[in-house]
Amino acid sequence: MGGNTNSSSSASEFGEESKAPLLQENKIDGEERSVVRRVLRETKNLWDIAAPAIFNRFANYSMLVITQVFVGHIGDLELASTSVAINVILGLDLGIMLGMSSALETLCGQAFGAKKYYMLGVYMQRSWVVLFTTAIALLPIFLFATPILKFLGQPPEIAELAGTISLCIIPIHFVYAFYFPLYFFLQSQLKNKVIAWVSLFAFFVHLLCAWLTAYKFKMGVLFVAASANVSWIVLLLALEIWYDRALLLLSGNLPNAAISLEALTICLTINVWQMMFPMGFFAAAGVRVANELGAGNGKGAKLASLVSVANSFSVGILFWILIIIFRTRIGYMFSSCIVVIKEVNKLSLLLAFTILLNSIQPVLSGVAIGSGWQKYVAYINLGCYYLIGVPLGVLLGFVFHLGVEGIWGGLIGGTAIQTLVLALVTLRSDWDKEAEKARLHVTKWEGAVRN
Repeated sequence: MGGNTNSSSSASEFGEESKAPLLQENKIDGEERSVVRRVLRETKNLWDIAAPAIFNRFANYSMLVITQVFVGHIGDLELASTSVAINVILGLDLGIMLGMSSALETLCGQAFGAKKYYMLGVYMQRSWVVLFTTAIALLPIFLFATPILKFLGQPPEIAELAGTISLCIIPIHFVYAFYFPLYFFLQSQLKNKVIAWVSLFAFFVHLLCAWLTAYKFKMGVLFVAASANVSWIVLLLALEIWYDRALLLLSGNLPNAAISLEALTICLTINVWQMMFPMGFFAAAGVRVANELGAGNGKGAKLASLVSVANSFSVGILFWILIIIFRTRIGYMFSSCIVVIKEVNKLSLLLAFTILLNSIQPVLSGVAIGSGWQKYVAYINLGCYYLIGVPLGVLLGFVFHLGVEGIWGGLIGGTAIQTLVLALVTLRSDWDKEAEKARLHVTKWEGAVRN
């Protein structure tokens, strides 16, 4: 009896011991499957927002590129002047207006996550008033573009024509004041597909207008530039950029500035086209993080930020590889001038590393904006760009005579430091605390509106 009991006990213990690892493995497997499912679900949520946002930004930027392409067939002076007016004057304006309206991404995103839907309209209407007032204050940039460009070292003939073109695109400046709030209002509610379809329609409207003014009726550069107003107004009725423009401005003061500017325009066009992907993830990361924080889900916000960075960096790696492989052939897409093509070949490696860094930095900025850290992002951007990047670029380009490669290399250094700082801020964040702050913030605004 005793022996049988001991045998039974031993067998029972052996059975329990033999089962324990299997049960533990099953538990671990279940947890791993749960994590994988969450990552896949978050990736799907991310792409649902990012894909239309990428297309929207690609279409919007392509409208400006199309203007330059059609003008380029009118003359070299016209192309250079249009490029300066669009990339410097309108680019500066775009950076300011977009930066100010980005606060709406936080407010609307968190209100939507907290299910305070009526607050979305309140935020958008108030942002319209603020941005329209800002647009009036920024109007002198367009009115006095010629003396501003001359002061910044642009050739007089380019500055004169660019100033006239800037007057023709003033309507776009005021469209921004209403378009960006509407864009963030819809995006925070996951309505990006609506924006994408409208952008597609506006793109074809612009293509038609540019063709009619440039080829059909041969109306000249001013009418071609002014035709862009039509598509942006259509876009409204139917939504980190100045930094690159600093590169164009500084390069305009180098010897052989025309060659440098043409090569830079080619590289920056490719860079901005590729930037549509990380900027799409920038938008998606801001929305997803804001939604999760508004819903009080700190862990969800952390997962959204990690998945956003991982997806964007994967796309950046792909483009980085493509640029490295085809770096000696890129120039032929835009020019047949051997001198320009050689200059593009020299800049292609800098373009590749810029693309790699830009696949991370905008997404981290999106996470920060979704968390309501706009003030800190502004300080980081200003410090890294204008206190580190631009001075370093001037030092390398003009003092050490490294030319446009030195200028661009200095700006890349500023971007690298900015990326590092944003990464450290994100990694050190207490997401549960941020979720609680978001909840209190939405409640505060709700009470203010009711009062």
